[in-house]
Amino acid sequence: MSKKSIFVTDDGKNVTFTFLLVSSLFLLWGFCNGMIDVMDKHFQEELHLTLAQSANVQWAHYLGYFLMAMPAGWLSSKLGYKYGIIAGLLMVAVGGFWFVPATHIAAFWAFLVGVCFIAAGLTFLETIANPYTTVLGPTRYAATRINLAQTCNGVGWVFGPIVGSMYFYSKNAQGVSTGSQTLYIPYVAVALVVVVLAIVFFCADVPDIKTEDDYHIDDSAPGSSRSIWTHPHFVMAVAAQFFYVAAQAGIFSFFINYMTSEVPAIPASWNGFLHAGWLETGKDCAWHISNAFASILASAGFIFFLLGRFTGAGLLKKVAAHKMLGVYGLLNTLTCLLIFCKLGWVSVGCVFLSYFFMSIMFPTIFALGIFGLGIRAKQASSFIVMAIMGGALLPKLMGHIADTQGMSRSFVVPMFCFAFVTIYGFGWSRLSKSESVGAVATSRSH
Repeated sequence: MSKKSIFVTDDGKNVTFTFLLVSSLFLLWGFCNGMIDVMDKHFQEELHLTLAQSANVQWAHYLGYFLMAMPAGWLSSKLGYKYGIIAGLLMVAVGGFWFVPATHIAAFWAFLVGVCFIAAGLTFLETIANPYTTVLGPTRYAATRINLAQTCNGVGWVFGPIVGSMYFYSKNAQGVSTGSQTLYIPYVAVALVVVVLAIVFFCADVPDIKTEDDYHIDDSAPGSSRSIWTHPHFVMAVAAQFFYVAAQAGIFSFFINYMTSEVPAIPASWNGFLHAGWLETGKDCAWHISNAFASILASAGFIFFLLGRFTGAGLLKKVAAHKMLGVYGLLNTLTCLLIFCKLGWVSVGCVFLSYFFMSIMFPTIFALGIFGLGIRAKQASSFIVMAIMGGALLPKLMGHIADTQGMSRSFVVPMFCFAFVTIYGFGWSRLSKSESVGAVATSRSH
């Protein structure tokens, strides 16, 4: 089967342009999420918060996902893919513009409201766009398509921390922080972009494609299973997504804290060829990574994440999605163990490796979870998106451990999360009674 056929539907329609348009949404929420991940340290210093308290940024962000996941799934079923996406874009725009009055209010809760509202809009986009990519062509390439689209998400995550560092950690000529006054600028820019995107989607052809009903959930025949909750591969996907996003949110949000507190002292000779402001003197009178440089390194981490998406999309054409998920989950469990053990530069390198191995997890769990659920895939999608709430809950635990035991020790939380993802990956075939995504038609009779 040619590459072109990856984006050709059963009726012979080429939907490459539609796929590219939907992929732009992945770029959008990757950028927004990337900015969120460098916001925690800003509030820790500006408002003198503990790590556990600053995790309320993640709480507000993922609370928006949790609250809107079910309404988004219901509305997307009623409105269809196209108008569901437009509704989500308009909500993101409102949230972005809210940061203007929030800057004048200058209170933590005001910024959290904006974070939560943007996340609510992104919920619509993720609930709709993730399953939509899986139906824009043959079922056997569903995991490949969603990972290709999520590559755009990785690009957004690379640039989000860079832009965030420019406005959240900006300083005036006297070296005084001006981040609280300029934090709104990138969010207003996002709001303007999504308004334009909403207009483009309104004018574009976005067909409403029905997904394949491999388990006959939509049948009216007596004895057919009509509930998505009777399918263990879906139920376990919800749990796996909960723990994966918990691990991802914890690592992403405390990356800057790790780099500024756990990286070994930097040799003085490095200061000669590094940009001014990238290093600062610590309490031990040695050179250490600054917040601004750590934000740039966060973008480097997302480059590893992006490389994982690119290579993962290619490997998923040849390797069964559930097996690859299991292997990457196991490798990330090991990287977190090495970070926990505080092995100096080896542990620092493992932080970046964790980005690489995380890359395929969210979209692959998504594709495996909604596999074969027919028109109920939209409903199933909303529950998998609700599982993102793991990103609100467990980072607070990770922050508490970091406050009391140190940043490295807090990686015990994502370690156990990745262990669960590993179990789901290797156990998916037994749970779904299918050899792989796209194999159900040959392994089961209907």
